[in-house]
Amino acid sequence: MADNTNLGAAKAGKKDEFYTQYSDIEAEMNAYVEYNPDVFRNKTILLPCDDPEWSNFTKYFASNFERFGLKKLISTSYEKGAGNKQLTIFEMLSPLYNEELHETRGKLFTLTRDKDGSGNIDTDDIEFSGYLKGDGDFRSKEVCKLRDEADIIITNPPFSQFREFLAWITNANKKFAIIGNVNAITYKEVFPLLKDNLMWLGDSIHSGDRKFNVPDDYPLEAAGCGVDPDGRKFIRVKGVRWFTNIDHGGRHEPLQLDTMAHNLKYNKSLKKKFETEYGISVYPHYDNYDAIEVPFTECIPSDYDGVMGVPITFMDKYNPDQFEILGMCENEDLYGMKTRRYTSQECKDRYYEIFGKQGTYDLNASGVVQGKKVYQRILIRAKEGGNTQ
Repeated sequence: MADNTNLGAAKAGKKDEFYTQYSDIEAEMNAYVEYNPDVFRNKTILLPCDDPEWSNFTKYFASNFERFGLKKLISTSYEKGAGNKQLTIFEMLSPLYNEELHETRGKLFTLTRDKDGSGNIDTDDIEFSGYLKGDGDFRSKEVCKLRDEADIIITNPPFSQFREFLAWITNANKKFAIIGNVNAITYKEVFPLLKDNLMWLGDSIHSGDRKFNVPDDYPLEAAGCGVDPDGRKFIRVKGVRWFTNIDHGGRHEPLQLDTMAHNLKYNKSLKKKFETEYGISVYPHYDNYDAIEVPFTECIPSDYDGVMGVPITFMDKYNPDQFEILGMCENEDLYGMKTRRYTSQECKDRYYEIFGKQGTYDLNASGVVQGKKVYQRILIRAKEGGNTQ
């Protein structure tokens, strides 16, 4: 099973062509439609970084064009992508096909009508609308123009450009659903959007890994990689999430809570963690934040009204009617919640105490309990009546 090193390798080598499974797209979009059946009706959807030959995004929305009542579907591909190494039938049969431009330009595909007269609008009606002037980069003027035309943007953007891609969407004030890594929650460009309920996590992926197809020249070096029955290479990646501002029912489900005493009595992992790491049998208080440490989302107590530090995966269960996000334990104190800032000498002294050699133990980078850093935490507080669920 692959770990997040696959994402790291993608960023380092710019191997960003990870192709999402049809079933993963279907599960997420169904959640939006179940909550609001008209969410896509009369909408123009842009699928950048996409092409019908390789990507399932175009196939999915083309197949559901009439069911969703779409107005228009637009897909653009990048000239260096796998789609430009193999002709699509839409491009090959088009009078616009140009062998030279096929290799050097981005491509534009659209779907608006029953082109073949079958009585249905579906994948057979996808039209190759020509070559872009540039390489299809989402930041280009021509793709920006398509963004401005669209109502909703949906895709799996390049992992190495997630921050910039998200800004590209939000600056245009568009609805969106994009795939990224769960650690993006901690990015200073991303977290404020989550904090202010301008974006949230999707409904369908909360744990485990996900399978992505990759181009033929992608090296299969990690465990869990392979070749599917259709002869296409794939890898498995942990920590994948949907990031969206399209509402769904999951974010309005209250998190079921219990009392501190009950959590400590019956959650063996919580009790063992506190006793092993801190030698105590109560929820510990941070040394540098006025908040308690809650290492597992399922152990958020129902009888605590103060600030709590919870894992970033809390966002999978976050209900804005139940909790308020106040900030995050981080180095710069962007949210003004630190009660203590450690000096450089204190960080050096602590490193020596722990490891017996010279170094720096960055106590300012996270919450600290009894001189020990904890993993990245989001600082939350229950809204009035919210912690009684």
